[in-house]
Amino acid sequence: MIHVHQLSKHYPDFKRGEQNALAGISFDAAPGEVFGLLGPNGAGKTTALRILSTVLQPTSGTATVNGYDIVKEPSQVRHQIGFVSAGTGVYDRMTAWETVEYFGRLYGIDDETLQHRMQEIFGQLQMDEIRDVLGVKMSTGMKQKVSIARAMIHEPPVIILDEATAGLDVLVARSLIEIISRLREQGKCIVFSSHIMREVERLCDRVAIMHRGHILATGTIAELQQQHQAADMEDLFYDLISEAEEKHRPKTTSF
Repeated sequence: MIHVHQLSKHYPDFKRGEQNALAGISFDAAPGEVFGLLGPNGAGKTTALRILSTVLQPTSGTATVNGYDIVKEPSQVRHQIGFVSAGTGVYDRMTAWETVEYFGRLYGIDDETLQHRMQEIFGQLQMDEIRDVLGVKMSTGMKQKVSIARAMIHEPPVIILDEATAGLDVLVARSLIEIISRLREQGKCIVFSSHIMREVERLCDRVAIMHRGHILATGTIAELQQQHQAADMEDLFYDLISEAEEKHRPKTTSF
């Protein structure tokens, strides 16, 4: 469903020289799977997800989403994905219903299909009570539900969630986790980035741990814990990142 091969992204920096946001990462994600991208701030997670979403162009490497090349066929790729992030905006002067309907029309969905699909999604996400609430009056949790609904309106096979639970209270975050679980059961391919290890342990079938644009390890949580002799996901994450930081730290010369 998603195939990433040697994907790189470099940015010019006149003070520090060329900066590598991604340094040739590779991974695959399958239908009916939640694939986690984990890493501290600056690891390159958001850059990778924005490239997969065709918001950014890679410097080198290749990636396909459901068989479509992200560089050669960006329009087709955008029809294959739904993208949700912590900072996804909601229009202040549009209601929840109007916002989702607007995005459905942008995807070219005919009126009858769109109305049926909206009824279905609003029911799934328990959004009927906020159907007529304006964006300006929505809580953070309400806005995030609208963001998910508009990402799902065209029934994409791939869902990309970039820190989608950030800033949500416990109840709303748990509701979102349950929604993601149901999407996996429907056969969706889900790429999920998070800093919250409990979410990762509960949701992800496989993970890739990133550091400074590199992937340090990929596999199931059980495989990685056994391989690195870690008691839990938090210990595994801490140990791998600490080891990578130590290797990255400049060597000092004593006289």
